[in-house]
Amino acid sequence: MTIDIPPGVESATIEVDGRKLPLTNLKKVFWPQLGLTKRDLLQYYAAIAPVLLPHIRGKAMVMKRYPNGISGEFFFMKRAPSSRPVWIETCTIVHGSGNVINFPMAQDTASLLWLINLGCIDLNPWYGRCETSDEPEYLHFDLDPCHASFSAVREAALIVNDALKALGMTVYAKTSGGDGMHLYVGIEPGPKQHEVWAFAKRFSFELAKVHRDVLTSEYKVEKRPRGRVLLDYNQNRLGATLASIYSVRPTPEASVSTPVTWDEVAAGAEPGDFTLRNVPKRVAKIGDLWAPLTSNRGRYDLQELLRGLQL
Repeated sequence: MTIDIPPGVESATIEVDGRKLPLTNLKKVFWPQLGLTKRDLLQYYAAIAPVLLPHIRGKAMVMKRYPNGISGEFFFMKRAPSSRPVWIETCTIVHGSGNVINFPMAQDTASLLWLINLGCIDLNPWYGRCETSDEPEYLHFDLDPCHASFSAVREAALIVNDALKALGMTVYAKTSGGDGMHLYVGIEPGPKQHEVWAFAKRFSFELAKVHRDVLTSEYKVEKRPRGRVLLDYNQNRLGATLASIYSVRPTPEASVSTPVTWDEVAAGAEPGDFTLRNVPKRVAKIGDLWAPLTSNRGRYDLQELLRGLQL
């Protein structure tokens, strides 16, 4: 969708989803090298909302706020501020320590833009829906280059894809928006987060043994071989988050965590190919490559995966 934010103004109140939404600091420069402002960020998220929201709706959101753009300090915030509009829905999660945290949720375009107006450049949702927050919707792997090149990350992604395809799984890839990649497999609700983590750990260690020239599963930095790509299974732990699909990242080029085809990976796609400026046009042309992950299509039973893990 498009929103009508008047250019050249410091603040404005717009109507979105039938709600009045005050927007502030619109002229503040968030990307100094590009001259992109908070207004540009809000307009990006409004444009991408139709394909973004099905992936994050109903999930607790950890807020990472950059009040002064990418050059300023940032801070994490979990609890929805008490000054929030009455129409912002929250997800109540009891922490292991016993603390009760009310996370905000992006349920529609208005609530999404409310979050962005707080200075959230990237979005970090939980992996499971609020009512079953300990039951993730996907198994995933974060490919961390660990001083390796992005070509090594692409090679690692292709290796992981081949191994999971051999187990009968469909793997969805996206750039992280940083210097790595994220690989996701949709799973049926039911398994707890620690079970998914255990599967990811076993898979990662076994695959790293076979491809020790490219991959490592060593989580301790001091023991990790330089130049190999970390197959990070630990991002599957309860409470961890990754930048969501279509999330803008606080990089100098305003890169976006963007779904890519496996042909694009093999052909040499780079993180800088996908930015705040061009991703909406890409999506308008090719659609949401990760749309199957928003339904039961392409979801797998974790127990079958465990029985099929023969590497």
